[in-house]
Amino acid sequence: MATWCDFFELPIPLIQAPMAGVSTPALAAAVCNAGGIGSLGLGHLSIAQARQQIHALKALTPRPFNVNFFCHQPVAPFPAAEQKWLEILEPYFAEFGVAPPSSLSIPYVTAQHNPELIAMLCEERPAIVSFHFGIPEPHVIQQLQRAGIVVWGCATQLSEALVLAHSGVDGIIAQGFEAGGHRGVFDPNEDLQLGLLPLISLLTRHIELPIIAAGGLMTGQQIAAVLKLGAHAVQLGTAFISCPESAADSHYRAQLLSAHSLNTDVTSVISGRPARGLKNRMHTEIATFADFVPDYPIAYSAGKALHTAALQHNNTDFAAYWAGQGAPLSRAIAAADLVQLLCVEASQPQ
Repeated sequence: MATWCDFFELPIPLIQAPMAGVSTPALAAAVCNAGGIGSLGLGHLSIAQARQQIHALKALTPRPFNVNFFCHQPVAPFPAAEQKWLEILEPYFAEFGVAPPSSLSIPYVTAQHNPELIAMLCEERPAIVSFHFGIPEPHVIQQLQRAGIVVWGCATQLSEALVLAHSGVDGIIAQGFEAGGHRGVFDPNEDLQLGLLPLISLLTRHIELPIIAAGGLMTGQQIAAVLKLGAHAVQLGTAFISCPESAADSHYRAQLLSAHSLNTDVTSVISGRPARGLKNRMHTEIATFADFVPDYPIAYSAGKALHTAALQHNNTDFAAYWAGQGAPLSRAIAAADLVQLLCVEASQPQ
């Protein structure tokens, strides 16, 4: 089987994770131009905004890159439940002298049943389109592939990988429980919480497609280890957040480079779906008594509003600072330098 290095002419099978809200055209281009595959997380943007980001990245690199979209099941507002959630959060908003939002909205839509989005992608033709939380219908995957686009899906367990393989994707991102950001699990109620190593072993035994390892990877030595285990490529996200080209704010960067990075946890109360980030009061207080959370991404409207209110007081206790378990190994260096360093580390004798 030809490797991703052969297909995309890469010196190292390295992908910078999409990371919606943190990845930028500058970051993705730096990784691409250094020999990896840069990515943009575009699921939180409108179709027009996503197209603008793709244009911006094309202007910075001739190299292949990946664009990523959320593919969760469509949700409908449930005003009574959402109002109850806002009442639960009201005392926390009151700490900062503001009232919670009067209502919650769906901040962005899914790639499921979204022909306008797929049409835009077929026009723009990025080298790779990847999906998180699920996968579009097989005919949509075929439509993208006919436009010359490679399609990847994310799996957190074997059953999801089998669905992806049956749907016709070109590669599978194996996301271990160590990973930062949102769990790619199709159904949050059926998360097996598999670590990356057993996940890779399961998928390489049962799936013939190329497997991209993701979750807690921060060094070249770790990259070499998972490639030896059978992965065809690796995807690193947290490793690139401290790079100057990312959109992470100063608070986020400071916490990643401090002892705070030792403490990450997974919670659903921030967005409505399980996600791993730097542990804060959302994890230690709100998650302990919240017996329900509105659907993703509706709950995210409340979480973002609370963080915004707190940040006005220089308080980051409610931030969605997504980070994987490898966060303490963060290095604040330029993205191109990090790619080069990872290559050197991966080539050293183990």
